[in-house]
Amino acid sequence: MPKPKLTLSVQYADDRLKETITRPMLRRWVQAALFAPAELTLRFVGSEEGRELNRDYRGKDYATNVLTFAYTEDEDAEVTQADIIFCTDVLEKEAAEQNKSVEEHTAHLVVHGVLHAQGYDHEDEEDAVEMESLETELLGELGYADPYVRR
Repeated sequence: MPKPKLTLSVQYADDRLKETITRPMLRRWVQAALFAPAELTLRFVGSEEGRELNRDYRGKDYATNVLTFAYTEDEDAEVTQADIIFCTDVLEKEAAEQNKSVEEHTAHLVVHGVLHAQGYDHEDEEDAVEMESLETELLGELGYADPYVRR
C-alpha cells in the first residue's frame, strides 16, 4: 500500500536534539502513523516555550512532552494539517525516568502526536485503549518496544 503524501516541516527552536533526532528519522516515524495525506510541522522547544503554549492553549501552567494543534479535525478534510510541539526538557527527563533512549521515547511521542492530529484521543478509557494499542502496534513495526511497559 503506498504511503500517504506528506509535507513535513521540522523546526528546532531548541536544537539539542538536532544531531540525534534527524529529519529522516522523524519522517519515517510520522509516515508509520499516517493514514491520510498530511501537512505537518514538528517543532522542538525548550521548557519556557513549552510551558507558554500549554498554559495559553490548554490552561495548564507547565511544560508537557507533546502538544498537538490539529487544524483539520473534520473527517471530510482531504489533508490533515497540524503543528506538533515537543518539549526537549520534558522528553529527555521522561526518557531517563522510563529507562528508554531519547530516540525511543521521541519515536513514541511522534507517533502519539500524529495520531492526535488525525483525531485519535485518550479522553475516555475505550479511546485510550484503542490509541495505546495502535501506538504499540506501530512502534513494534518500527522496531521499538511497547511504550507502555515499565522497565
